[in-house]
Amino acid sequence: MANYILETRHLEKKFKNEKVLSDINLHVNYGEIYGLLGLNGAGKSTLMKIISGIFQKTNGEVLFEGDKWKRDDLKKIGSLIEGPAIYGNLSAYDNLKIFCLQEGIPFEEISEVLKKVNLSNTGKKKTKEFSLGMKQRLGIALALIKKPVFLVLDEPANGLDPAGIRELRHLLNELKKDGVTTMISSHILNEIQILSDTIGIIHNGKLEYQNKFNHQDSLEDLFFEITSGIRKDV
Repeated sequence: MANYILETRHLEKKFKNEKVLSDINLHVNYGEIYGLLGLNGAGKSTLMKIISGIFQKTNGEVLFEGDKWKRDDLKKIGSLIEGPAIYGNLSAYDNLKIFCLQEGIPFEEISEVLKKVNLSNTGKKKTKEFSLGMKQRLGIALALIKKPVFLVLDEPANGLDPAGIRELRHLLNELKKDGVTTMISSHILNEIQILSDTIGIIHNGKLEYQNKFNHQDSLEDLFFEITSGIRKDV
């Protein structure tokens, strides 16, 4: 087994002449929850999109399970980035059914996944009538339906009420017990502090901090030290 389930080496991303990510050396351990933080525009979503196959890197390497990342790895990677792509005129079940047809996944998995994200009781209700939080939970269901070993979640708590955030926390901890590795970004620092084993902080396109997190420390203090340039630790 490789040392890390996900690793980037000197990763760089440019859009035209603008460098969005620079020399990113990321290390995600098997079975952990990795909290990725940064101010708006720092490059978090861009990094997650490269890992999820949405963007191509400009330079550097991405390794998954010890080998160079390839499109076929997406069979093992589930992601929710910038809101779920769902069909508004269809139910949650039918949205998942379409995804299963596309990916060759048995329909038997659908009911279990809907149960995991607390959407079992939505019946034939069209998803365009869902609340933002319900849509987020459906997005997580779409990410989970192929039983990924690595999950990438960009702001999954967006639109969730306190009860929904608590359910999400429980779900991610249960997935961790099952051996699923998760990379999660959020602006809710308290949730990242509770959930994460390792913290990575991106600032101005660079990974300025990456370390195991001591839950006795203040993540808020650490975050503002890094983003204000007071401290660097990678």
